[in-house]
Amino acid sequence: MTITAGLVLFAVIWFMTLLVVLPIRIKTQGDLGEIVPGTHAGAPEVHHMKKKLWITTGITVILWVIIAGIIISGVISVRDFDWLNNLEPR
Repeated sequence: MTITAGLVLFAVIWFMTLLVVLPIRIKTQGDLGEIVPGTHAGAPEVHHMKKKLWITTGITVILWVIIAGIIISGVISVRDFDWLNNLEPR
């Protein structure tokens, strides 16, 4: 795995993890009963964004180490997903 591939893998895992972590423990305006006129009741009021970004980064590092380790060790390779035998020499 090249450095660029490792960084791209990290970025993809980070954003996917962020999308999972974002809705956790969010308090909306509707939950607090303080809806600002002109906004949706589901708009976040308390979101703990800094803490969620750190949690996302921590989870991502753990997942990246596991996935990169599997890729580098060769346990899973591109040939394992070649169901149509397109990688075989003709």
